[in-house]
Amino acid sequence: MDFSVVAGMFDRLESTSSRLEMADIMADYFSKAGPGELKSMVYLSQGRLGPEFATKEFGMADRLVLKAISFTSGDTDAATEALWFELGDPGAVAERLLGRKKQTTLFSEKLTLGRVIEVLTAIANAEGRDSQDKKMKLLANLLHNSDPVEARYICRIVAGRMRIGVASMTMLDALAIAFAEKSDRDEIERAFNVTSDLGLVAEALATGGLDAVREIKVGVGNPIKVMLAERLPSLGEILGRMGGRCALEYKYDGIRVQAHISPDGVKLYSRRLEDLTPNFPDIVESLRERCRHGTLIVEGECVAVDPETEAMLPFQNVTLRRRKHNMAEAVMKVPVRLFMFDLLYADGVDYTVKPFPERRAALADAFELGGDLGLTHLEVVSSEGEADAFFDGALAKKCEGIMAKSLNDDSVYRAGSRGFLWIKYKRDYRSDLADTFDLVVVGAFHGRGKRAGLYGALLMAVYDEDTGRYGTVCKLGTGFDDAFLEALPGMLEGWETDSAPKHVDAEMKPDVWVEPAVVLEVAGAEMSVSPIHTAAMGVFREGSGVGIRFPRFTGRVRDDKAPEDATTVAELVAMYRMQLDPAAE
Repeated sequence: MDFSVVAGMFDRLESTSSRLEMADIMADYFSKAGPGELKSMVYLSQGRLGPEFATKEFGMADRLVLKAISFTSGDTDAATEALWFELGDPGAVAERLLGRKKQTTLFSEKLTLGRVIEVLTAIANAEGRDSQDKKMKLLANLLHNSDPVEARYICRIVAGRMRIGVASMTMLDALAIAFAEKSDRDEIERAFNVTSDLGLVAEALATGGLDAVREIKVGVGNPIKVMLAERLPSLGEILGRMGGRCALEYKYDGIRVQAHISPDGVKLYSRRLEDLTPNFPDIVESLRERCRHGTLIVEGECVAVDPETEAMLPFQNVTLRRRKHNMAEAVMKVPVRLFMFDLLYADGVDYTVKPFPERRAALADAFELGGDLGLTHLEVVSSEGEADAFFDGALAKKCEGIMAKSLNDDSVYRAGSRGFLWIKYKRDYRSDLADTFDLVVVGAFHGRGKRAGLYGALLMAVYDEDTGRYGTVCKLGTGFDDAFLEALPGMLEGWETDSAPKHVDAEMKPDVWVEPAVVLEVAGAEMSVSPIHTAAMGVFREGSGVGIRFPRFTGRVRDDKAPEDATTVAELVAMYRMQLDPAAE
């Protein structure tokens, strides 16, 4: 397949913001591709060479990409960089400069998809002292043989910003349209949720149909999409929802990890599929030495502890383990403990289909516990008084709340899904506004006074799972310390854009638009119907959305969450209804 076909698909996707139209476009292209080509198309559509959890970074910063463009086009580095400052996108720079120069290029050959994959793989694998020069020349070689549209997407892929807005859920829609029926989508999504590998699912569907998709099982090495919890405003309602009896667990303030253990070693994955194995070598060693199974998948929370008192420390402490250098020092300074709460797979047995009590019993027998390996504190309660006492105990232990889990026969592990089999209850629920929000930055405002020269406020949004779009909920300008404000431009670097991102709905116009990428935890005083914010538009009042009043940054950057994992419109609506005074509706 010529790469121009793939670039043409990307170009069509970029020209629409309709999720339905995007799914139809991809379905048309997918249905005409061979299985091997399909797999590569799926991965490239998300700017990767493979599944998210197993893909190497290309390791090319914008300026290195610009250098390759200059090398190919014959323009000076200064001229290329000036155009980049104007356009804000290396792909657009390549398209313009190479489009102008293309008529003088005599010795280029047509690019195939296979050739692009081969060279991109070489770029990702280039290591050593001269690796940056190797990467630049490999990219320049591709650009030499590309047309302007191909160059746009090649540069965006290696820079890590595709800008076509294809979410995993839209891709699943496309696969169902191309190779099955829309009614079969749930089965296709299940296969994705237990493997986190869209390419694998696409290839199985294209070659073996739904029967092959049904054969895709949970297995070590493929992280499972995490199960999520719902919210309710009181412990009494939680007990009522669960039939008057449930398990309560402490909700620890740490990093959620999924551990995959096999004879080949131990891998730790974050909830957004990052490989955290290098960050917790002590936990990896304990899991390897003290596991009583050959193969195992468990979930737990890594929590920082005080080395002297062994008291649990806030989330900000454990994030020091996410550094890339001086890990030995971090291990000494920030000891951690893994509190395990679920077992998903053991020695060929899929435990996700088993009830929670059976999973918990198997987890208790899976390890030699003690030291840095333990289980979440759990009690079974059957009265509101017992639940209230357990909640107070969790707060006394510096936990952020509790998790309630169903004990019924249907209490399976629903990978990638949210439901009332798990319900969270946090300290915030005893105040006017139930819980904090994980919001996505979609815009920034220039600072004034002491914040001059920096960003002073941010436009924040939530994610709509039904449409794949982001709606705004607040302008955030409080809770920032000087260190955060200094770091913010670097955090947003590469995501700024001159126009509103295609999947963002906003009435408020920031000074700088930002592609959805960065997630921050935000608290607020209350929610209200808002004529200037677009989240949940028309749900409570025609022409108005829901906004968060008096928002405040908690200090927690949720780099463990992708923008699609942020607070959703459905959650926002549910939380609004949970407010003590519903008269605002």
